[in-house]
Amino acid sequence: MRYEGTIYRPPGERHSYLLQATVGCSHNACTFCGMYKDKVFHVRPTADILEDIRMAKAYYGDLTRVFLCDGDAIGMPTEDLLRILRALYEAFPSLQKVGIYAGPCSTLRKTPEELRALRKAGLTRAYLGVETGSDTLLRQIGKGVDGAQMLRAGVMLREAGLDLWAMVLLGLAGSGAGLDHAGATTELINRMKPRHLSLLTLVLEPGTRLYADWREGRFVPCGPEEILEEVRYLVANLTVDPLHFTCDHASNYLPLKGTLSEERERFLAAIDAALEGKRKIRPEFSRRV
Repeated sequence: MRYEGTIYRPPGERHSYLLQATVGCSHNACTFCGMYKDKVFHVRPTADILEDIRMAKAYYGDLTRVFLCDGDAIGMPTEDLLRILRALYEAFPSLQKVGIYAGPCSTLRKTPEELRALRKAGLTRAYLGVETGSDTLLRQIGKGVDGAQMLRAGVMLREAGLDLWAMVLLGLAGSGAGLDHAGATTELINRMKPRHLSLLTLVLEPGTRLYADWREGRFVPCGPEEILEEVRYLVANLTVDPLHFTCDHASNYLPLKGTLSEERERFLAAIDAALEGKRKIRPEFSRRV
């Protein structure tokens, strides 16, 4: 298969064929993110993408899952995405799921009718990097939207029938402000009502603006206890039910995975044990993005 630059995908797409539809991220301005810095965003020619599908057909024969890269493929022209989806389902008779990263700005540029057309054509799952529900923090990290716009993007995706997977970044507010971040984020997620929620923990990446802020004393990272308190607040106060909840990314101090509200008490007991020093957490040196 043909790819430009470093390729990223959600952990849940580890068994998917990765089809690069766009190169890079159309926004690519978040202060914490070190991804796609080796690329200039552009949409690949549709003819090249269709040729890649033919190549994948010749190599794999049949597939059940596909993920459309890169970081914001939802921003492609809708007609091009529809053409790609038709080609995928024609090439792979067993295809069941097609996922995509959906940036909030690009999502908001779509109409509800366009999103419904994409779902009808076979786009099944959208991953939305919510990061936080705080307007102040969204502005500080350069996300390009406020909380109301982020909420609208998520609701648009969900109401179009897409399987919405939201992602939140623990520790983003820095030391001393974590519970404000957790509170605003919990409120947003409860209103957005995604089917899946993943918590990741901030890892400062060299070359990012947030890394520079840390080195120059403008940002103080949260310690493990503060991160666990953020997780605890979210687990205790999320009301979306059922919610597929994951906090088991390599960046997290305490791996948790299951369904809320069904496993709320188990999660809270594990977090409390970690806070009390009765349960080991992942050491700092082993945390990776």
